[in-house]
Amino acid sequence: MSATITEPLTAADRCDRCGAQAYLRVTLTSGGQLLFCGHHGKAHSAKLQQVALKIHDETDKLS
Repeated sequence: MSATITEPLTAADRCDRCGAQAYLRVTLTSGGQLLFCGHHGKAHSAKLQQVALKIHDETDKLS
């Protein structure tokens, strides 16, 4: 079962692109979810904004 958009991300949540710890959960308009590390979330932010229903962003934890 997928995590809901309101659940905090944990160290067990891994980036779908590289496997690093995820800090963004993107719920797609198609119904799926993707997880991204801060780097890949930023690198793909323009495209994600186009296809996302919701973006749960915890990149503030990186500071």
